[in-house]
Amino acid sequence: MSKTTKQVLRELVNARNGLVVPGAFNAMSARIIVDQGFKAVYLTGAGFTNMQYGLPDLAMMGLRDIADCAARIRDAVDVPLIVDGDTGFGNAVNVWNTVRSLEAAGADAIQLEDQTFPKRCGHFAGKDVAPLEEMLAKIRAATDARRDDDFLIIARTDARATLGFDAAIERARRFAEAGADVLFVEAVESLDEIKQLPKLLQQPQLINIVIGGKTPTLDAAELGELGFGIVLYANAALQAAVAGMQRALGMLARDGRLDEDPAIVAPFSERQRLVNKPLFDELERRYAS
Repeated sequence: MSKTTKQVLRELVNARNGLVVPGAFNAMSARIIVDQGFKAVYLTGAGFTNMQYGLPDLAMMGLRDIADCAARIRDAVDVPLIVDGDTGFGNAVNVWNTVRSLEAAGADAIQLEDQTFPKRCGHFAGKDVAPLEEMLAKIRAATDARRDDDFLIIARTDARATLGFDAAIERARRFAEAGADVLFVEAVESLDEIKQLPKLLQQPQLINIVIGGKTPTLDAAELGELGFGIVLYANAALQAAVAGMQRALGMLARDGRLDEDPAIVAPFSERQRLVNKPLFDELERRYAS
């Protein structure tokens, strides 16, 4: 009997071998992630907000937005899908509904964080954390709401920036006691802190590598050796896409033309392969009158 994507994800995370998970912001980016050989996809709230609305990561998206995007990605790829649930879109009751909605949309895990509203990107200044008991209630609601026990609850704390490293560790421990499956201490600021995390916390952990952010970058292999379950590159694809569009459109603006140069634009045939056009060609032949 084949394993579900939820079971696959739980096993990969529990192996603590530094599973690299890039972030997707739509179905096409998810397909490219899988096409490049990655074993899981993370639907990034920041990336969704940036790319769909052209707005910063300041709690601009809603539950319906992210659930609809999750459903489109689920239709496009068959690997485990982790979805950024921000602060759960309200209180513990709202978190219960959020978990139900995202699991129904095809998510295999949800990430919840302990910021106050409006939440901010974990590497922005000016963020604050909610009372501990409020986050614990959300975690309990999330564990109660899931229909499948293999659906992972990833609990993130942003307390490192506001309360310090030790307080962030203590929060994470309490999150585990409340039922969180994976712990995520966001925006640690030194190599020493990175190396301490797997020693101080027993649950599998996620570390977020933000290109240009506060957390130092280590190779995924080294992070796996340290014992991290997930190495998240939430917005690497987004930043690469922006750079690629700027490069190609800058050339068009400057030169007045663009040719099919694979170093600048994906070839027409490659675009059709990624959206699985050969399947629809075959369907047209099969059902032709």
